[in-house]
Amino acid sequence: MTDISGRHDLILENRSRLELTGITDVDRFDEQEIALFTQLGELTIRGKGLHINEMSVGSGKLSVEGDITALIYGEKDRKKKLSLLGKLVK
Repeated sequence: MTDISGRHDLILENRSRLELTGITDVDRFDEQEIALFTQLGELTIRGKGLHINEMSVGSGKLSVEGDITALIYGEKDRKKKLSLLGKLVK
């Protein structure tokens, strides 16, 4: 059984509208890619014409529209990923 220390839900409608919960931070975004962190780790959203309609880090909710082509999960522990500054200093 997997130990879940947070909560993250995702609803994708017709590959064009995405509703997320459990968002802790948005790292970067443009029309082709949104990189963010959830309570359960990293998530990258890829597509075309991506647009963030609603975002509230306080409530952990995010709403995205566009042509969504990929949802890619990464590291579960954000502390393992070094920031750009951390990589330069190291």
